[in-house]
Amino acid sequence: MTAATPVIVIRPAVVADAGLILAFIRELAEYEKLSHEVVADEAGLAAQLFSERPRAEVLIAEVDDAPAGFALFFHNFSTFVGKPGLYLEDLFVRPAFRSLGLGKRLMLRLAQIAVERDCGRFEWSVLDWNQPAIDFYRGLGAIGMDEWTMQRVSGDTLRALAAKRPD
Repeated sequence: MTAATPVIVIRPAVVADAGLILAFIRELAEYEKLSHEVVADEAGLAAQLFSERPRAEVLIAEVDDAPAGFALFFHNFSTFVGKPGLYLEDLFVRPAFRSLGLGKRLMLRLAQIAVERDCGRFEWSVLDWNQPAIDFYRGLGAIGMDEWTMQRVSGDTLRALAAKRPD
C-alpha cells in the first residue's frame, strides 16, 4: 500500500494567521541563530500586515491543512529598471515538511506574483553561511550579487540619524 499524496496549498495569509506568522518568524530566527533579535509581537504584525495599507504580504504553505511554511514579501522600486520589484524578506519551511518541495512552490508562486504585478526584479538576501539555502536559490536560477553589500541602521542608531541636523 502506498502513502496518500499530501494535499499542498499555497494561500495568502489572513489576519487570523498573525500568530502563526509570528511562530514561523521565531522558528526561522532560531534556525538562523538570531532569536535574540525577534521583538515583533502578534498585534504589531497584524497591524502592519493587514491594515488598510499593508506593509508586506505573506503566503502560507499548508500540507494536509497543517501549517508548514511561509514567505513574507513586499514591493520595492528599481530606479534603473523603472519598475517595482518584489523583495522576499523571509522564507521558511518547518523541518518536518522540507522534503515536499514547499520552498520551491513558494518561490514559484512569488515569481508568478512578480510577473503578474509587472515587477522588474525578484530579490532577496541570504546569510552567507547558509549554503543549503544558497544552493537551493542557485538551483532556481538566482545569481549572487556579491558586489553589493547590505547596509543597515536600526534602533538607537536610526533614531540618532533621524535627529541629526545637516551641517
